[in-house]
Amino acid sequence: MDEIDSKILIELQKDGRLTNQELSERVNLSPSPCHRRVRLLEEAGVIEGYGARLSHRTLGMPIIAFILVRLAAQSKSAMAEFEVGIRRTSEITACYLMSGRQDYLLQVFTASLDSYEEFVRNKLSELPGIGSWETNFVFGEIKKSFLTPKIGSR
Repeated sequence: MDEIDSKILIELQKDGRLTNQELSERVNLSPSPCHRRVRLLEEAGVIEGYGARLSHRTLGMPIIAFILVRLAAQSKSAMAEFEVGIRRTSEITACYLMSGRQDYLLQVFTASLDSYEEFVRNKLSELPGIGSWETNFVFGEIKKSFLTPKIGSR
């Protein structure tokens, strides 16, 4: 990856709907080589896909909960079972395997505290292997970036 690839990635992160012509102008490259570089970045897996960023508030899910989960046992099979359950639970929009006291960090969007309680009673508590969990609710979003920092400085 060179400086031009880095510029392409930065511009596409800012606006994934850019036409090839617009992108090529922003990175000072003619359209054909620009298109070729984008395809190579896609094929290499650097660009995983394209999508729209949605407003969870406008869609009626103003509450964000981060849930710290500790499994009852940290065995390979317990982790695998839990992760299968996570993938099947659409309310969980992100899940990270963590270091420290907790094993996983989950992100959930919900419409209300009542709907969060319903999620806990009917979905979260049914996931296999959970020993304990702690919920933290977001009061405000201070910074929310979709840009990967320092592209090209590896």
